[in-house]
Amino acid sequence: MRIFIASLQSVSRYSQSRSYEREVPREDKELHDDYEKRTWRFRTHALADGRIFIPPTSFKEAIAAAAQYLGMQIPGKGRRTYTKHFLSGVIVAEGPTLSITRDQVEGEWLYLNADGRKGGKTRVWRCMPMIPEWKADVGFHVLDDTLTEEVFRYHLEQAGAFIGIGRFRPQNGGFYGRFAVTDLVTAT
Repeated sequence: MRIFIASLQSVSRYSQSRSYEREVPREDKELHDDYEKRTWRFRTHALADGRIFIPPTSFKEAIAAAAQYLGMQIPGKGRRTYTKHFLSGVIVAEGPTLSITRDQVEGEWLYLNADGRKGGKTRVWRCMPMIPEWKADVGFHVLDDTLTEEVFRYHLEQAGAFIGIGRFRPQNGGFYGRFAVTDLVTAT
């Protein structure tokens, strides 16, 4: 097993959309708009001290989606691609903690579908947390020797460019959540 430490930096805004309704119930007779104004910051993933973190699955899913999209063939293995090697051979054990707290995050008011699906008939105002920029080191545990550092770096760069992380990422037709790989080192 190897551990690649990737230094990542945002290229576009980043937004989270964690579901929190069970955690923060509506008060008696509280209107939707009042509830939204009071609770929107809970859409962030935050530690007990309020610092926001990026879930580790965001990076794992981004690189796996990039591998599937690219369909790059493994040299000497016929038509076999790297996809299953990224799906089962890479683990991101811990997501990075950002320097911004839940109380500091900015909000972006949007008129969105009430059920969260495209083409819905009912729209409501929602405030989505927006992080203008971030930098972080992310550890990728690579269990599969088929994934060389060169192949891994290329897929991670492509994941940052056209898959992204978070809400409104390129994979889902948006443009937030893109990132660049500024450095990649192998930890011992």
